[in-house]
Parts: sequence; C-alpha cells; structure tokens
Amino acid sequence: MTSQDTAPHLARHALSAFEQVVGRSSGFRTRPGQHAMAECVADTLSRADLGECADPTKAIAVIQAGTGVGKSAAYASTAIAMALERKTRVLISTATVALQEQLMQKDLPALAATLDQPFAYALAKGRGRYVCKLKLERLVGVGGVDEDLFEEETSTPLRGEQLEAQEERRMRLYEHMANTLATGRWDGDRDSLNDTPEGSDWATVAAERHSCTARHCPRYRECSYYQARTKLAEANVIVANHDLVLASLGMKTLPELDNCLVIFDEGHHLPAVALDQFSSAMDLSSLRWLDKLPKVLTEVSNTLQLTLTEDVATVTSQLKGALQQLARMALDLVHANTLGKDGTLRFAHGVLPDALTEPVGQIHAQATGLSKVLEVLGAEVKALAKEDPTQALQCAQQYTKLGAIAPRLSSVVGTANLLLEHGTQPLAKWLQCESESGYLHISAHACPIVPGDLLRQFLWSQVRGAIITSASLTSCGSFDYFLNEAGLSNKPYVTALEVSSPFDYTAQGTLTVVHTLADPKNADAYTAEMVEYLMKDLAEVQRGALVLFTSRAQMRSAVDALPGALRESVLVQGSQSRMRLLATHTARVEAGFPSVLFGLQSFGEGLDLPGALCETVFIAKLPFAPPSDPVDEARAEWLKSVGRDPFNELVIPATGIKLLQWTGRAIRTEDDRAQVICYDKRLSTQAYGRRMLSGLPPYRLERRG
Repeated sequence: MTSQDTAPHLARHALSAFEQVVGRSSGFRTRPGQHAMAECVADTLSRADLGECADPTKAIAVIQAGTGVGKSAAYASTAIAMALERKTRVLISTATVALQEQLMQKDLPALAATLDQPFAYALAKGRGRYVCKLKLERLVGVGGVDEDLFEEETSTPLRGEQLEAQEERRMRLYEHMANTLATGRWDGDRDSLNDTPEGSDWATVAAERHSCTARHCPRYRECSYYQARTKLAEANVIVANHDLVLASLGMKTLPELDNCLVIFDEGHHLPAVALDQFSSAMDLSSLRWLDKLPKVLTEVSNTLQLTLTEDVATVTSQLKGALQQLARMALDLVHANTLGKDGTLRFAHGVLPDALTEPVGQIHAQATGLSKVLEVLGAEVKALAKEDPTQALQCAQQYTKLGAIAPRLSSVVGTANLLLEHGTQPLAKWLQCESESGYLHISAHACPIVPGDLLRQFLWSQVRGAIITSASLTSCGSFDYFLNEAGLSNKPYVTALEVSSPFDYTAQGTLTVVHTLADPKNADAYTAEMVEYLMKDLAEVQRGALVLFTSRAQMRSAVDALPGALRESVLVQGSQSRMRLLATHTARVEAGFPSVLFGLQSFGEGLDLPGALCETVFIAKLPFAPPSDPVDEARAEWLKSVGRDPFNELVIPATGIKLLQWTGRAIRTEDDRAQVICYDKRLSTQAYGRRMLSGLPPYRLERRG
C-alpha cells in the first residue's frame, strides 16, 4: 500500500477528523499543543508505506507531550481516521493496565460516538489470561485424565494437612470456574472473574502456546482465547501492551507491524520491556519436573503408538545431574562472594568462569537434545490429530502433558545458550541465591545490555509507521538519551517533537530545594536529617500530599520517625493494595482531613491526584537507580572498557527522566496549585543536578537552608 502520492490528502483527512472530534467534545478548550501533536501524527503516519512494496518509506515520530495536552485524543482520532481511510488497522500499545482501561472504557467509546465513520475496537491479551477449557475439564473429572501433571513446585513446601486443604480449595475453585464457564456466566478471561485467582492456582488451568493443539483441539470452537482472537481479527483498533507486542513478534497474534499503524503510548517503557523480553533465567533448585519428563514422554508416545528416537531417561538423568552440579557450584561461588550470605554474583565482562563452562555446556547439549525430542513428538501428536479426528481429544490431552514441560526445558536451553555466548558486546550474566521460609532458591541469569540494539533488530525492522509518545521522553531537555535507548538515534525516518503542557507552571507551582548539612552520599546522616525536615513539613500538610522515597529502608526510617499525631494521616505503600490506599486517601481528603501517601518508584509515575488530592510532592532524594542491578552494572562496565562515561551517558539522563515523572505528580490540571519539595541539594549545587533541573517544568525555584 503506497502512500507517497496521497500523503497530503491523508494527512488533511486525519487532521480534519481530529478537529471534528475535539470540536464536538463537551467542555472543549483550544489546546495549541494538542493540535500540534495531531498535525505531527497525521503527517508522520501519512508518509509511511504499508504492505508489500519494493522500497517502503518508514516514518516514526517521537512526541513528548506534557501533562494536560490530551495525548490520547490527539493520536487516537487522527490515527484511526487515517487507518479507516487507508483500509488498515491501528495497534495502540501501552505500558500500564490503567491506561488500557482508560482507552477501552473512556477514550475509544467516546471517539466511536463522535467520529463519522464507525469502527470496532478490542483489547488484546496474552494467551495466559484465558482459561484452557480442556485443562479445566480434566481437573474437575470430565475428561477422566490423571492430575499428577499439575503438581506445583512451591517456594514453601506444604505438608500433609496443608497440602490436602490446598487441594480441596483448588478443586472448589476449578469446579466453580467450570460451572460458570459452562453456563455462560463467565467468558474464560481471568480478569473478568469476580475474585481474581492466585497466580499458582490460575497457572494450572491457563491457556498456553506450548500445550495447545489449536484447530485440532476438540474444544477449539468453544475456546475463550480463540474467541477473543476472532474479535481481534474483526477490530479496526487493537489495544495491547508493550510486553505482548514484543512477545508476539513473528507469531501473527497481532496485526503485522509492516501493515498497520502503531502507537506506543507510555513509550519511555519500551527499552526496559525489551531487555526483559530478551533476558533468560533457569531455575537450578526446583528440578522435580525432570523426574516427570521421561515418564510423560514415554506415556504420550505409548498411548498414541509413536516412537521415541532417544533414550530420554538416560539423557534426563544426565541433565538433572549437571543442573545439580551447577547449583552446588553456584551456591559456593555466591557464598564465597557474599561472606556466606544469599545474594547475587555477576560475572565481570560477561565471562563465564572456566569451572562453569563445562557443566553449562553439558546442560545446553542435553537440554537441546531433549527439546528436539519433545518438538518432534509434539509435531507427531498434532499431525495425528489432523489425520484422525476421532483421536483429536486424546491427542489434545497428551499434547497438554508435553506443553507443561516445554517452557521449563526452553528456559534451560535459552539460558545455557546465552551463558555460553561471547561477542564483542558482552551480556550481563549472574547467579542468584535467595532464601525464603527455609527454602533455598538458586538460579542462573543472562541478559543483553543494550536495549536499542534489540529494538532495532526485532521491532523497528518491521514497523513502517509509528508514533511513540509519553510525558517523559526527554531528559535534561534533550531526546538524545531516549532515542539511543530505543534504537532510533540517527535514523532519517525519525522525527522528534516536544509539545509543552498547557499549564502555567511558574504561576501554579514552586520547586523548593532544601540544602541539608549532610552530604546525600552519606546515606545514614543524610536520611536522619532529611527525615527531620520531612516531619516538620508533614505537620504543615492541610490536605493531600505524596512523599516519594528511593528505597524501602529510607521509607521505613520515615515511618518509624512519625509522631503519634501524624501516624493517622499517613498511608504507606505495601500496607494494603494500591487501589485501596488511593481510595482511602481520596475519602480522607474529600472529608476535609489531611492525608499523606508514602511511596516508592511505582508511585512516582502514573499516579493522577489532581487538586486537593496532592498539593505537595516531597522528594526524599534524587532517584538514582540502585547500583546493584546486574544489567546496569554490566553495561557501565562495558562502557568504561570502551572509554565511555556511564555516569554522564546513562545514570544522569535515566535519573533525569525519573525526576521529570516524579515532579509531574504535582500539577495535573490547569486549576491546580502545588509545590514540590526536594531535600537533595545536589539538584542545585551539582552541574549534573542543574542539567536535570533544566529538563523539568518551569516551576518557580526556591531554596531553603
């Protein structure tokens, strides 16, 4: 689908739709920034060539739109109108459930009621959010198949009566789920259950790719996941999340990225999601699944009269032995490095010690061999189901058994492969030991260290037309850091636009930097002095406030220092669910009482507390990332080795983006009046602090102390 000749027409059509939508909206106010954003969206997406063409033109816009611009209205109306005109689809990807809910429950319904041309929209979820009816039937006895497949390996082993009580509770849960599904009172979506099941309970009955025979399953037509897929296929607009988009690359679960228009909202999360998607880990301490592996493969092959090509019992025994050997070595290495305590041991420069190379090599070879046997057997099971429909039910049940093993085996193969990999750019590789309730968990990890390379190779190589937007894409006043992290630096098809917030920050708010006597690098002395200042300031809070801490220990020090008169006013993250904390906070403020939220990093982003709900944001310390993260450590080490400065190149801009998010909690509407108080004097005394300051909204700047 070539668009170069028609690009101006498409852009005008899309912008006209946006103007029509905002003009019809109740309480409409002219927002120059929103219009500028819509213009950029229209122009960018109109120039992208979609579908099959010899030399396709790419067009990607990176748009930072400050709070209050109205991002979703600017991109959704414009992109959807253009997609309908071009007879293609729009994929909107977010990072949080909150934004997905806002789009699905508020923005898209309002847009559908306003746009002249009708469109259908749907929410895409991973397969694991849906129940597998076949598994559920087996568990409640309809299928009559044994249940030992579903034994869980828990971090806290259960005994006798506990185990029996858990099984009884689970069976009641599964029977209830089966009944509500059969009677049409439930659609099989985990999120639509009144009471959300615990993760371990749900995992037993969740649909998953490895255990699904798809069209060959006798429950295919009734499958909740495939019914949802059908709705997706009929939708003009699909809302998904970054994890699902990256996990689905090349799998045809979502629209093909070279043949649709893509919006990445909350786009600043993309680099972190990429690292997470392409990292790998293997469990070295929970190995009971290996005892089942030969039995399962033998039973499946015998039941369906298929032939195994390997002596799986011997290879499995060898694999378990190698994993146990690696676990012992890992424990010794970690304890030698941490003076006998649990912790993490990262391998410098991504080089695996010689002593570990042989056992990891054995693990890779043995696990790869078993994985191939599993793959061949699985293919034969699916082929049999296709050739002989009378055996479809039995084949599907047997395939489910194989599917329970496949992800574990795959993680062993993948992690061992990355641990053995050596290239010009190292990987982060580390061992981890953690104790919980007397149970020791040992694991091995490997992860790439440059997200931009991953996104360039796997995502941007497919995308033709896209908008990446967020309120925090610049750091220290520049897009350079994000463009580099996202793999979009120096690309001729990428444009960047900063759209200012309509708020008058100078008139609406102040940013006060408190100059403590203690150096923030002296953690104990600084925390003590900061907490003393904070207690005095909290006593002045009349309505809603938010305190953001950089560590749990720091937050605990503040909680412990609260005088009795203040304790009743403070709500602490982790003491109850986020939703309940915010509801309590809102109720208190609306009743005329002071209420203060204590929170960590996750409370510094995405929290919308307008007006009296948040009149002051207290920042305990500049939000530098903890220095112990293995991936950050490995990347800093690599940058130093090639003569680059990780502090200036990574640490400062990453902290600048967080600070932009944290200060953004203060003013949420054009009528808000709020103050930000930061107790870290480095924000105004250090050159890097002033760099961060230059990238913040133009609050009136004040100094105390």
